Amino acid sequence: MATELVYTPIDEIPQIHADLRKSFKTGKTKSIEARKTQILQLAYLLKDNYDRFKTTFAQDLGRPALETAFLELDSTISDCRIAYDRVDKWARTEKAPFNVNFAAFRPVIRKEPKGVVLSISPFNYPVWLAIGPMIGAIAAGNCFVLKPSELSPATSGLIAELVPKYMDPDVVRVVLGAVPETTKLLELPWDHILYTGSGRIAKVVCAAAAKTLSPVSLELGGKSPVIIDPRCDLRTAAKRIMWGKCVNVGQTCVAPDYILVQEDAEDTVVQGLKEAHDEFYPDGAVGSPDLSHIINKSHFNRIKGLLDKTSGTIVFGGQTDESKLFIAPTVIRGVKGDDSLMSEELFGPLLPVVPVKNLDEAIEFINDRDHPLALYVFSQDSTFKNRVFDNTQSGSAVANDTLVHCAADGLPFGGIGPSGSGYHARKFSFDMFTHLRSSIDSPSWIDMILGSRFPPYTVKKENWLKNVLGVQLPPRRLPAPGEDK
Repeated sequence: MATELVYTPIDEIPQIHADLRKSFKTGKTKSIEARKTQILQLAYLLKDNYDRFKTTFAQDLGRPALETAFLELDSTISDCRIAYDRVDKWARTEKAPFNVNFAAFRPVIRKEPKGVVLSISPFNYPVWLAIGPMIGAIAAGNCFVLKPSELSPATSGLIAELVPKYMDPDVVRVVLGAVPETTKLLELPWDHILYTGSGRIAKVVCAAAAKTLSPVSLELGGKSPVIIDPRCDLRTAAKRIMWGKCVNVGQTCVAPDYILVQEDAEDTVVQGLKEAHDEFYPDGAVGSPDLSHIINKSHFNRIKGLLDKTSGTIVFGGQTDESKLFIAPTVIRGVKGDDSLMSEELFGPLLPVVPVKNLDEAIEFINDRDHPLALYVFSQDSTFKNRVFDNTQSGSAVANDTLVHCAADGLPFGGIGPSGSGYHARKFSFDMFTHLRSSIDSPSWIDMILGSRFPPYTVKKENWLKNVLGVQLPPRRLPAPGEDK
């Protein structure tokens, strides 16, 4: 039974913004202890309602319980613990690198909250991509508004129910709604906006934010390619690629979108993928309890339409059931660059295999397209891996696995160009919502050295300042313009 979300009244949204702005000005979010209290409350919000979240994920996405636990709940609780343990260090004022010319000024970088921030999160990972940025924003000392996806109503509704029970309403608020509510939110000035979703909507978000000069970070996705070295551990590669594609039935922004492999290895790779698929789903994919479903009919029809138009050959899968929003994991071989399956991010369980002559052609194929959010290489050869990574651009560069880099402590999560801008996850979420405030404390006696900066100006003063602050450059590496080479 579908869950009906009760949307936030549009006329209440400006007041929510104003209330949080007023709250931020009181300074109640700035102490480390206050931040840690709210972070811990978030962790217990998830822990206390663990089974309820499993139920809502099943309702919204048909998500298997193990995937919900592994990919979202446990990893988000872990992120809470990391922030709780490290926020003292993250927020500590940082000394600038030593420079003899400026040491007397005691230059430091203050880590200060930006203010009142907004996150617009998607349906596909409705806890990790909703709560994760909230952790970072709170750790940084901000007030936070979450606009979760209306396409995952059970999970978004549960978050909206629980946040007022666990979190300080002067610090965190949830706005439920669709286009009109989001439009109203974007009319307001924010100290930072994080948008996670499609490039098409990102343009709307950025255009609206420009009117209030609100800074924006974007996490957008794209077509994340896989390059397979025919000499790699193919059995392991096939399992990890199929897992990355089948998790959440491909509704993952960093899911493997297509495979590039040398023509003479296509048969072997396709066979390896089929063996991995059959190992995952020994009774077949149809009816398997270990597969999610597509989020709604619109997305179902989009994915099915791409599959129906392909000129490639379906190797296995291809079954669809609109009544259950089910599309089976499907591998399609012999796909060309102008195929329907290469026209947009698939965001579903379809996996095209694109044969190429060699590695150079694979690299050129990737570089001819938008920079992806992730790029995967399967090879045990360091030269092969480095050749790919050194000659391409992507949000992440991952060797011999898929998806798990998003959860790796210490790594940023973010795209480049059309796949996004800015970084988040754990410390990088804290950084995204933090203002680095430069600060010095200049002593009176410094004018004994720098007093020549004051008028009236003379050549003598200029020479003195040049002598004090002048820089010696290394020798030229290239001839000066006009000189003979």
